[in-house]
Amino acid sequence: MINFLLARIGSAIITIFGASILAFVILRAVPTNPARLIAGPFANDEVIAQVTSQLGLDKPLFVQYFDYIVSFFAGDWGFSYSAGQPVLSQIVQRLPASAELALYAFLFAFIGAVFVTVLVSFLASKWLDRLLRLLSFISVGVPPFWLALLFLMVFFEQLGWFPGPVGRGPAPGSVHTGLFTIDYLIAGNFSGFATALHHLALPALALALGPFGYLVRLLRANLLDIVNEPFVTVLHAKGVAPVSTHFQHILPNAFLPTLTAGGLILAQLLGGSVLVERIFVWPGIGTLVIDGILRQDYAVVQAFIMLSAIIYIGVNLLVDILYGYVDPRVRRS
Repeated sequence: MINFLLARIGSAIITIFGASILAFVILRAVPTNPARLIAGPFANDEVIAQVTSQLGLDKPLFVQYFDYIVSFFAGDWGFSYSAGQPVLSQIVQRLPASAELALYAFLFAFIGAVFVTVLVSFLASKWLDRLLRLLSFISVGVPPFWLALLFLMVFFEQLGWFPGPVGRGPAPGSVHTGLFTIDYLIAGNFSGFATALHHLALPALALALGPFGYLVRLLRANLLDIVNEPFVTVLHAKGVAPVSTHFQHILPNAFLPTLTAGGLILAQLLGGSVLVERIFVWPGIGTLVIDGILRQDYAVVQAFIMLSAIIYIGVNLLVDILYGYVDPRVRRS
C-alpha cells in the first residue's frame, strides 16, 4: 500500500509542475506587455522599463519561472493591479462562495443520479429506463450557462419562485466557515439556512444537470454489466432475495467507477463554474477570473489556473487513495 501511495503522490507532484509550466508559458506568450498595462497608456519608455524591472520581466525565462514557483508555494500569488491588493487575498475572500456552490451542485448531481438510477434499475421498467436515458442525454448535451439563463427566465421572471441574479443573499452575523448554509446552521438560524439554500438552488441545479446526466449513464452501464456477471447468476440460483442481490452485491461492484468519476466532477465544479457565477452575480472565483481576463490582469488568471490544477489533482489523488482502500485489486496491481 505504501508503494501505491508513493506512486500516486509522485504522479500528482509531477502533474502540478506540468500545469505550472503550462500556465507560465501561455501567459508569457500573450503579445500584450504587462508592464505597459500596469504603467498606463501614457507612460513613457523609462517608466515602462522600470516597471518591467520591478516585475522581473527582464530576467531570463527560466529564472522568471523559478521565481514564480518559489513565490507561489511561499504564499505570494502575485499582485492584482486592477484591484490594488494581493491575488491570494482576493481568492481567499471569494473561495468559500465558489466552494459552497460547487459542493451543493455536486450533492444534487451525485445523490440524484445514484438514487434515480438505482431505483429505475431495481424496478426494471423499460419505459422508465428509456425516460432516464433521454433525460441523461439531454442534460449532458446542454451547456450550464444556457441552463442558467433558462432557469432565470422561467423560475425567476415568469414564476417568481426563486431569487434572481442577486448573489448569495444576506450574510450570517457570525462567519465560521464562509459557507452561508453551514454558518447559519452553526448559529441555529434555520430561516437563514433556508434563505441561503433558496439562493443556491438555481445556480447549483444549472451546474448539476450536466454531471447528473454523466453519472446516470456511467452507473447505468456499470449496473447492466454487473447484472450479467456469473456470480449474480449463482446468487439467483441459490435463492438469494432480489433486494439483497441488488443492493448488497450488484450495486457495490457497480459503484466504484462512479465514485472515481464523482471525485473528478467535484474538482471540475470547484474550478469550472465561471460563466454560471457570472450570470447569477455569484461573488466567487469565477467572477474574479472573468474580471481579470477583461482587465488583462494576468496575475489573477495565472493564479486561477494553478489553483484549479491543484484542486483537480488533489481531489483525484484522494479518490485514487480511497479507491485503493475500497478495492483490493487496485492495491495488488
